[in-house]
Amino acid sequence: MDVSLIHAFLEHCRQQSISNRSNSRRVSALKSFFSFLSRQKIVKHNPFAIVDLPKSGRTLPKALTLDEVKRLLTPPEKLSPLITRDNAMLFLLYSTGLRVSELIKLPLAACNLSACFVRVLGKGNKERLIPFGEQAKEKIEFYLETARPLILKGKRSNYLFITHHGKCMTRLRFWQIIRKTAQAAGIRKEISPHMLRHSFATHLLAHGADLRSVQLMLGHADIATTQIYTHIDQERLKKVHKQFHPRG
Repeated sequence: MDVSLIHAFLEHCRQQSISNRSNSRRVSALKSFFSFLSRQKIVKHNPFAIVDLPKSGRTLPKALTLDEVKRLLTPPEKLSPLITRDNAMLFLLYSTGLRVSELIKLPLAACNLSACFVRVLGKGNKERLIPFGEQAKEKIEFYLETARPLILKGKRSNYLFITHHGKCMTRLRFWQIIRKTAQAAGIRKEISPHMLRHSFATHLLAHGADLRSVQLMLGHADIATTQIYTHIDQERLKKVHKQFHPRG
């Protein structure tokens, strides 16, 4: 095997519409494999040693529209304790931009309803305070007063959002809940819990929030990670310009 054969393979992958990210993973795996073969004297040299990884690029996070958020957060007329819980979770997620792992494991004591702040221990055990709005406060209060005791049925739990067993919800279960809620709301696009975090950041920046404040609320160590959300709004503006400008 030589470098020309490797490049031919990568070109074949590109023609098959395989993404650069997937190709990058393939090359990385082959680099490691041939490095091992070279160390074991099975091959004379590693042909991938001088092959650069394809640039994976960075896909823009997908956000919901304001109308989709409204439909997602509007509960059905008949409320069960679990639906009340789920609705409160969705409101808090959109209001704070929490990571799903942070939301489902949120301690009861971390939610300060009087000050409308939630205290989160994020990545790298870094603590941050995130404000939330009056609507989220009302939903959480309603859940705590009416639904949480019925779900617990006399059991005790230190988690804010709990299952019938008094434990925190799994990521998979919350993903199932948000998918079911979106379908009931008539949202046809594929939706994930992380899209509410993306929507939180995108909508804040679109309405004039400064980048540094959004970075602090999201818990990003590097502001460059937050800057990707400015590109989403730029893409939206491009679409508006193309659609409505007479020479767009």
